[in-house]
Amino acid sequence: MDQAAPSAHLLNRLVANPARTVMLGFAATIALGTLVLMTPFAAESRESTDALTALFTATSATCVTGLVTVDTGGHWSTFGELVILALIQVGGLGVMSVATLLVMLIGRRLSAPAGVLTGAEARSLTQRTPGQVLVGVLRFTLAVELVSAVVLTVRLRIAYHEGWGEAIYSGVFHSVSAFNNAGFGLLPDSAVQWAQDPWMCLPLMISVMVGGLGFPVWWELFRHWREPYRRWTIHATITIWGSVVLWVVGTLLFAVVEWDNDRTLGPMGTGGKILAAAFQSVVARTAGFNSVDIGAVRQESLLLLDGLMFIGGGSAGTAGGIKVATFAILGFVIWAELRGEPTVRVLTRRLSPANMRQALTVALLGTGLVAAATGALLVLTPLRLDVVLFEVISAFGTVGMSTGITADIPPAGQLILVAMMFLGRLGPITLGAALALRNRPRRFEVPEERILVG
Repeated sequence: MDQAAPSAHLLNRLVANPARTVMLGFAATIALGTLVLMTPFAAESRESTDALTALFTATSATCVTGLVTVDTGGHWSTFGELVILALIQVGGLGVMSVATLLVMLIGRRLSAPAGVLTGAEARSLTQRTPGQVLVGVLRFTLAVELVSAVVLTVRLRIAYHEGWGEAIYSGVFHSVSAFNNAGFGLLPDSAVQWAQDPWMCLPLMISVMVGGLGFPVWWELFRHWREPYRRWTIHATITIWGSVVLWVVGTLLFAVVEWDNDRTLGPMGTGGKILAAAFQSVVARTAGFNSVDIGAVRQESLLLLDGLMFIGGGSAGTAGGIKVATFAILGFVIWAELRGEPTVRVLTRRLSPANMRQALTVALLGTGLVAAATGALLVLTPLRLDVVLFEVISAFGTVGMSTGITADIPPAGQLILVAMMFLGRLGPITLGAALALRNRPRRFEVPEERILVG
């Protein structure tokens, strides 16, 4: 009884106004992080950091983005780095926990109709209390981060001859950053020096993949492992297979375009090229590490990475973007329309009209935000369209990859990126939940009429 009361109160608050509750919580975290990072103790020089740099860094860390205006390992002291690490963990856990609770809410509100996709995706969670789910999220997060940190620590100690203290610190930092899809690193060149080292790149890639799929998907996989006769939910199926397709296609296209580029993959051996291409394909959704110089990649690769960053990862995970499920739903809608089918089928289920409208709304609003921010930055800077668009999508998708222009953008432009990181991290989550939980039936309907399209 004691456990049920706080759980019910938490759910009721989320139901009442999910956008306000979530955004106020993250805004408060960012504000506190900004104040702490402005103190002299947070900087290596022991001098106070200006408010904009602290705000940009705190927002990037809390929204698990990875864009920076100063070198993380060079500018911030150990205390400052630990503050950033704490913001990353709070931000990643917060996003995954809140998004998972919202999935539960949607499932409980919409679980009756078998054709409602959001009801199906939450079926395995709705029988748990919020407290049980939050404990599950915490255990899952710490377990993955611990395994990754151990592998990275041992490799740094053996192959790179770092002391145990330095190796443990770096291993834990990069493990937490990878699982939370933050992309913060302690080295000026991110992961470039590890580009051909599978013992460094693969643990980072796996952590990014695991965090990016989302807790509801992993909950479903654990449930299926315990009860093999149960089928995957539609949400888990399209998230997993959609992610696999994007990883593979991204790897192949990046490798083809950059194979002979002397400034990126060109000097590497065949194995190194494949590893680096796979690494960039994975982290583009949406971790922000880079094992090649992003400023040196060809325009075709920038466009490819733009697409991967905008799509992002799985719902209720640490990745950003409009989400794989949203992108897949739009694909199913287009396929059904091209075939002239009266309804949209997703594997063995019929997609509800509400779900289609939700996916279209999230995708179009995301596109509008990216277009508006890109236009504003083009006005404020003399930079090219391709690099500005890349920077904006990286902020909106909470990726953190950059062509190296972040520090050169004027203060007004950096504030635009701050807003994009905040809206890109929380916008799709809160908007999707608000649309799914909103139910305003009409007392009457007007006559139907078709409008010419195309």
